[in-house]
Amino acid sequence: MASGTTNLESLGTPPNCVADFCLIPLGTPTASVSQQIADVQRLLQQSKLSYSMHSAGTTLEGSWEDVMRVIGQAHCMLHEKGIVRIQTDIRVGSRTDKKQTFSDKVKAVNDILAADGRSRD
Repeated sequence: MASGTTNLESLGTPPNCVADFCLIPLGTPTASVSQQIADVQRLLQQSKLSYSMHSAGTTLEGSWEDVMRVIGQAHCMLHEKGIVRIQTDIRVGSRTDKKQTFSDKVKAVNDILAADGRSRD
């Protein structure tokens, strides 16, 4: 194997990740996409992965494969419901030094703010 070449056959994916994604159905009959987002939230409930919806998307946590699979399944489900085009923005983070959930990350910042007397629980 040449120097600087990676063997893609043996290269894995991170065991855990946190992904923040915003799924945008295009071409819906109205400007509202609340029904489609509710459908995605129902799918996430069935997935058994940890997730948290917020005003501009959803944070999802699990193995890389599980997280990417369920986002893809959300696309397929909405396509099956007649949405012909979907755009999704995804931001994914992983780390190897410790296991940290999305709740842990929020708590760490809230703890700092609480010490300042500015907690937003």
